[in-house]
Amino acid sequence: MLENIKEDIRMVKEKDPAARTTLEILLAYSGLHAVIFHRIAHWFYLRKFYLIARLISQFSRFLTGIEIHPGAKIGKGLLIDHGSGVVIGETAEIGDNCLIYQGVTLGGTGKEHGKRHPTLGNNVMVGSGARVLGPFKVGDNAKIAANAVVLEEVPENSTAVGVPARIVKREGQRVSNQDLDQVHIPDPVSQELCRQLVKIEELRKEIEKLKAEKKKLKKLN
Repeated sequence: MLENIKEDIRMVKEKDPAARTTLEILLAYSGLHAVIFHRIAHWFYLRKFYLIARLISQFSRFLTGIEIHPGAKIGKGLLIDHGSGVVIGETAEIGDNCLIYQGVTLGGTGKEHGKRHPTLGNNVMVGSGARVLGPFKVGDNAKIAANAVVLEEVPENSTAVGVPARIVKREGQRVSNQDLDQVHIPDPVSQELCRQLVKIEELRKEIEKLKAEKKKLKKLN
């Protein structure tokens, strides 16, 4: 765990030009705090202390605004930059040296059982506001643009943009729209459907949150 935390700090120093000292990073970077809390919660989760793990993750969410389920598997050197609004689901897996910006969701579509969330390979970058939804893989060295909605596998060394996301660059070469099949051609109707799915998922989470708060108030009364 300590080795992973050292790698997390190294990643901040390497990727964030605003980072000056290790002490500053330890004291002032909420993304690092969330990852450290997660590593502790995940340790308890693996040993089936599920309640303790969830309490730690919820405390982390309260402090940082970043929600990481204790069941998620995170490799070394993860940088969550800025971080507010990041959500990482229970069966999500993140490889080594990945970079995630604020507002990112690594979520499910609400239909699957078992493996429901995406797997990110090594050295993946996910731009701010992006949604990666489903139990597929994002390959090593892939980049996902800000506000993209990714609903299917992204090959390694590729760049995905748009709603729904499509591959625009692979192995450093631009992908022509004529080379894409009909599923990957931007369609205004499917784009709007994806936006609505994302909104529905956000509203569902808000409703669950309100229900939980209502139960707490009933218990207090």
